[in-house]
Amino acid sequence: MLDSAFHLFGADVSWLEVFAFLAALGSVILSVYEIHWGWLLAIVSSILYGFLFSSSRLYGEAALQGFFVLIAAWGWWQWLFGHRSGNGQGGQSLLTIASLGARSRLAVLGTWLAGWGILGLGLDRLTDSDVPWLDAFPTAGSLIGQLLLARKLIENWLVWIGVNLASVLLFALKGLWLTALLYLLFALLAIVGWLRWRRQCELLTAGAQQAR
Repeated sequence: MLDSAFHLFGADVSWLEVFAFLAALGSVILSVYEIHWGWLLAIVSSILYGFLFSSSRLYGEAALQGFFVLIAAWGWWQWLFGHRSGNGQGGQSLLTIASLGARSRLAVLGTWLAGWGILGLGLDRLTDSDVPWLDAFPTAGSLIGQLLLARKLIENWLVWIGVNLASVLLFALKGLWLTALLYLLFALLAIVGWLRWRRQCELLTAGAQQAR
C-alpha cells in the first residue's frame, strides 16, 4: 500500500494515499447532502489515513484518526436515530440541521484554541514531530468539527474551513501533495456545506414558525 502509485510535484504518491483520498472525498460529499453513508466512508478513510500519517511522523493527525473512527460510528448512529431536545414544546424532535447561539460559538472557539495549545505543547515536548504546532491546530479543530457535524450543527462547516486551510499548508510542507489537494477540495466543499445547511436551517426555522 505504501508503494508509489504516481508522482506529483516531484513526490511519490502511495496507493494508500490514493485510497484514503477517495474515501475521504466521498465522505464529505455525502455529508454535504446529509447522506448517512458518508460516515461509513469516514471510518474507512480514517483507518487508512492513520497508517499514512504515522509513516509521515504526523503523530497528532495519526492519533486523531482513531478518535475519528469512534466519532464517526457515534455520528452515524446520531444521523439515523438521534433526537434534539428543546423543540419549543417541551419534548424532542428528530435530529435536523440547527445552529448554535453566539455564546456557544465563542465556547467552541475557546475550546479550539485551548486544545491547540495543549496538543501543540504535548507534540513539541513528547514527540519528534518537526511541525508540532501546525499539526496541533487542525487536530484540535477536527475533533470539534466532527462532533458538531455528528449533531448536524451548521457551525461544523465554519470549523472545517479553518481546519482544511491549515491542513493544506501542513500536508504541502510534508510533501503529501495529493492529501494537500484533498484538503483544498475539502475547504471548497465546506463552503458549499455551510451555504446549503444554512439555507436548510432557515427553511426549517420558517416552517416551524408557520406551524405555530
